[in-house]
Amino acid sequence: MKICVTSTGSGLDSPVDTRFGRCSYFVIVDPETMEYAAVPNQSAGASAGAGTQAAQTVAAKGAGVVVTGHVGPNAIQTLEAAGIRIMTGASGTVSDAIEQYRDGKLDSGTAGSGAGTVSGASTGGAGAGRGMRVQAAPGPEN
Repeated sequence: MKICVTSTGSGLDSPVDTRFGRCSYFVIVDPETMEYAAVPNQSAGASAGAGTQAAQTVAAKGAGVVVTGHVGPNAIQTLEAAGIRIMTGASGTVSDAIEQYRDGKLDSGTAGSGAGTVSGASTGGAGAGRGMRVQAAPGPEN
């Protein structure tokens, strides 16, 4: 399985870039052999949709995991749809980030993102509850 680490440079000793959609490079690493390829992030300068475009690039490169600092909600949706696991909280160099991943020291990118909570059951449940009360009130009058 390939791991994609967001980076400010093109090597294993380059610092991790904490931004996913606007990072300078994606360093795609085979964690077993530490062989890697650096891919410039063509969407870093996009006026809009950088996260989604970046996620599509990573998916096209065959990564199974993204290791970064932060991922926005649109990129999360695209990565999850491609079956790519998201790990956040990486720091140091690309090599350090791979080691942090191996040691289980990173966070699941979707757990703290709020994406599921904001659009999920809590908001939908409250809206559905109010809708039912409004519909129930006119019922007895008919």
